[in-house]
Amino acid sequence: MRSLTLGSVMVDCKSAAELQAFYANLLGWEKTELFSFPAVRSGEGIVFAFLEEPDYIPPIWPELPQTQQKQMHFDFQVEDVHLAADRAEKLGAVRAKAQFGGDDWVTLFDPAGHPFCLCKKSTY
Repeated sequence: MRSLTLGSVMVDCKSAAELQAFYANLLGWEKTELFSFPAVRSGEGIVFAFLEEPDYIPPIWPELPQTQQKQMHFDFQVEDVHLAADRAEKLGAVRAKAQFGGDDWVTLFDPAGHPFCLCKKSTY
C-alpha cells in the first residue's frame, strides 16, 4: 500500500475548543478544521483534530488495573525540557506527580487529561 499515509490524529476529549486552543498555543500550530472538527495543523501538514465526546473519561497514568487506560500519548522534542514544561503548565497543562524521565523528559497532562511528554531533542 504505497499510497497509505497518515492523514491526521483524532483526539477524543470533553471540550474540543479547549484542546484546540491548548495545542495551538503549545505547538505554535495553526488553528483549522478537519471534517468540521476543531483541529490544529503544523507547517509540515501534521493535523491533530479534536472530537468532542459527551461521556469522555480521561485516562489514568500511570496505569492502574480496572481503570481507563491511556491508549497513546504524544512525545514532543524540545531543546530545554524543563523550560518547555514550565511553559506548558502556564498554558494549562498539569505536571504528572510520577516522573520517570530525569533530565530526558517530563510527563504532563493536557486539559483533557491525556498524558504527553516533552523530551530532550534527539539526533536519531
